[in-house]
Amino acid sequence: MPFDVDTYLKALGHRGPADPTLKTLRSLHHRHLTTFPYDSALNAGRGTALWAGVDIDRDAAFDEIVIGGRGGVCYELNGLFRILLEELGFEVGVFGAGIRQLDGSFGPDLEHVFNHTRLDGALFLVDVGFVGPSYLEPLCVTTEVQRQYGNRFRVVPVDGRHVVERSGRSGIWQAVYRFRDQPRDLAEWQEPSAELADFARALAGAGILVRGRSFGTGQRVLIGKRLLTVDDGHESVRVLTDPAEHERVVAEILRTAAPAESPR
Repeated sequence: MPFDVDTYLKALGHRGPADPTLKTLRSLHHRHLTTFPYDSALNAGRGTALWAGVDIDRDAAFDEIVIGGRGGVCYELNGLFRILLEELGFEVGVFGAGIRQLDGSFGPDLEHVFNHTRLDGALFLVDVGFVGPSYLEPLCVTTEVQRQYGNRFRVVPVDGRHVVERSGRSGIWQAVYRFRDQPRDLAEWQEPSAELADFARALAGAGILVRGRSFGTGQRVLIGKRLLTVDDGHESVRVLTDPAEHERVVAEILRTAAPAESPR
């Protein structure tokens, strides 16, 4: 089915005003994250060409994700949402980010594709394609602390970049990812740098699948067999050693089976 704004809004369950305001953006952002899951399995077999389709076919992606109900990766989910916001009158641009790795380092600046917009003179980060844990509503680029669903966020300038930081109920601040306040062109991903190509090779070699979905007050992130749940700022981690349980959780996140209750 071709891209259609009314069908998109209906899929999101959005019935209020669709004007280009922060209130509308917050509602759409949160609903998008709870409606469409992240699924890195879609990158299986792409090798180093992880970002080859970054300039999405809007109709095909809409038909497969919004109508078909499959998950997506960062550039698909954020690409569709960017088109929706543009159709609604928002002025939207693209950013690239390097995600914090397990050892505390950051990936390449173009590892992640997400959006931004300006409203009332303020710059907001718009990201419905990051598996989390992260912000469920748009994040203003400011060092001031912003609270969302039991979590605190801030955007801190460091060495010419901005770092998005998050703190849950534990009170410990951790980086989510870093980015440059520099609008990007999708062509930058279609001709990747050597650093980005090397990163893609390492990622493909690891073979670890990542799935995630948000719910009303948090997120569930499944990295391989490691399940991280964030709910109202409280975090819990479990390793799913039972294959049947792992399969069930994957089905719940992707909603290929009846969804479970919001986890606690």
